[in-house]
Amino acid sequence: MTTAHDAVVLAGGAATRLGGADKPGVRVGGRALLDRVLTACAGADRTVVVGGPRPTVRPVRWTREDPPGGGPLAALDAGVRETRAEVLLVLSADLPFLDEDTVRLLLGALAEDPAAEAALLTDAEGRDQPLVAAYRAAPLRRELVLAAEYRGTLAGGPLRLLTGALKLTRVAAGPLASFDCDTWEDIATARARIREHGGVLDEWITAVKDELGIELDVDTGVLLDLARDAAHGVARPAAPLTTFLVGYAAARAGTDGGPEAVAEAARKAAALAQRWAAEQDEAG
Repeated sequence: MTTAHDAVVLAGGAATRLGGADKPGVRVGGRALLDRVLTACAGADRTVVVGGPRPTVRPVRWTREDPPGGGPLAALDAGVRETRAEVLLVLSADLPFLDEDTVRLLLGALAEDPAAEAALLTDAEGRDQPLVAAYRAAPLRRELVLAAEYRGTLAGGPLRLLTGALKLTRVAAGPLASFDCDTWEDIATARARIREHGGVLDEWITAVKDELGIELDVDTGVLLDLARDAAHGVARPAAPLTTFLVGYAAARAGTDGGPEAVAEAARKAAALAQRWAAEQDEAG
């Protein structure tokens, strides 16, 4: 069971190495970088985004640091003020490959170490990533107050003021988990990785679900098998039409429509396609 938590996503900054472009809105795999991060932290009870309001794939609470453009420490403080959970997931908005598994790793690492005040992801070189991390709210608030008292302001302050004072546990994940997009070269690299054969189908399905506002998780293998049976047993155009009808049938199931409804509709349609093919074989 995932620890109850809120999420703070930092989506401000000048993006100087992107020529001042709206970095959270830059699309990778057809989805804005911010939306990709919001999908990864969808399990949060409350999600606070620090930055200028914009349309997003799911509702969030918006806030801004004071002054705007005051840097990540000031932005984090503004976001934390809008949270209420005892555990906070803190993320930057430019992580195209962040996923729910990495989020669960961070939350799990913090839960398993009662002495830890934060669980930070480390990158391939072993460097701490304070903006891909889970924090206990009370120690984080404490250190933000102390940092403000020490400097007089949080604007322009480095995040190491926090991480240097907190008791940390570290989480190593795959090399892409902490990949962030600071330059157009980074964006191009991310877009190329998205289109690699091994993951392009999952990326596409997730993008479609975000676009259509669908949160349903189904066994794509079942639907692909159904499409293959329909194409081979009936006719090639039958594949997309049949999978559409399966989705429609599951939606018609109303409140009971879910992964089980899709699987049951796919089973019936696959059996029909197999009967159809068997009759053709007999006729042949």
